[in-house]
Amino acid sequence: MLWGTACVVGLGFLITLEIAARHYGGVPGPLTNQAREIIFPPKPGPLYGGLALMMVVLSWRQRFIAAGAAIGIDLVFVGVRWAVGAEVPEDHFFGNGALWAMLGCAVFALTRRTGEERALLLKGVGLGLLLVAGRKTGDTWLLITSKAHPTVLDPYVATADHALGNPSWLAGRILEATGPVSTYVLDLVYAQLAVAAIVVALYQLRNVAAERRFPRHHLVRTFLLIGLLGPGIYMIFPVVGPIFAYGPGTSGTGGLQWAVADLWPHTPPPISAPHPVPYDGITPRNCVPSLHTAWATAIFIHSRKGPRLLRYAGTFWLVATLSATLGFGYHYGVDLIAGVVFALTVEAGLRTYDRGWDRSGLQLVAYGTSVFAALLVSYRYLPMEMAQRPAVFGPLLILAMLSVIYGYVRTTRLWEPKAAPALPPEPQPELV
Repeated sequence: MLWGTACVVGLGFLITLEIAARHYGGVPGPLTNQAREIIFPPKPGPLYGGLALMMVVLSWRQRFIAAGAAIGIDLVFVGVRWAVGAEVPEDHFFGNGALWAMLGCAVFALTRRTGEERALLLKGVGLGLLLVAGRKTGDTWLLITSKAHPTVLDPYVATADHALGNPSWLAGRILEATGPVSTYVLDLVYAQLAVAAIVVALYQLRNVAAERRFPRHHLVRTFLLIGLLGPGIYMIFPVVGPIFAYGPGTSGTGGLQWAVADLWPHTPPPISAPHPVPYDGITPRNCVPSLHTAWATAIFIHSRKGPRLLRYAGTFWLVATLSATLGFGYHYGVDLIAGVVFALTVEAGLRTYDRGWDRSGLQLVAYGTSVFAALLVSYRYLPMEMAQRPAVFGPLLILAMLSVIYGYVRTTRLWEPKAAPALPPEPQPELV
């Protein structure tokens, strides 16, 4: 019943985004783009990542068959494209095979499996396709934010960021001074966040094939829900980021003709009364909250119960992602605080749902939601006060985030199962 309801709601949501994409941008939405990738060249990363997640429900023999089929189909597609001289976008040369393999497993489940085995295989296919659909959904959301909001609120956030000392400007100068090596590493970490998530998820789901069931809670749920809810907040708080609003832009969007001033990263913006400013109709309004920060926080949380190497990797990915979001000028410091609070609130909500909405979980979710709402309201309506009194508002922002972190850690520790105390050995009769 739950999976069926989720499928119906998800399909309705995708249809809505399809209609919105065609209305706002006159371009295909997530359903059309996904259907096209059955034949046309896709981006391989999400598809093969989805295939890897799907294979957690398969035996090793079945995994080799599925992977071999995906690679074989891709070789056929690549050969045909090469033979006919088809033009292929950069980094889109293969990937169809992974989608065909997932769809083939779905057909196999419906025609050759019954009962729990069919349900498990369909859940695996659904998990893989959800990862792919999540990427398509996110791209459509970002398009809608750019078309629906001709003006952005960057001056408000940039003014509020004075309370933290304009960390994006500082990080940008540090990254510029440390040379190409740090830039390359941080760019790789920022771009491959989904790869880190898949690694952690595969560790959490490593026993699904043997136990024939999914664990109650895992990273994929949090990752997808963050990606689903976050862009909705972009629609009520449109912000493009420092390198766009106060610099030349990047990745083919923005430009100094749209910037408030050419200031990033060497000159922090002056403190003045903020107001909405117009911006181009291409750049996504995807700053508040920082979803990269939220996703990296989720990876960090879910890596805590893994082996030492996975814990170290989760910590590194969080620190590097925070450094990249600031150093590349994609986010303001206050965005990151909002992202951490957002991630912990979503994670708390999912875990509370699993526990049957108990009182401690509901209190944690309510508190996290209240803090997150207070942050957004303060960024929008108190930016001048925050900029003029950094000694007051800077610590308050940090304390607000730390209070949510403390509440999450304290509450979830109480949820952890307690190990039963070892019973003392029974006295043995003495031998005479």
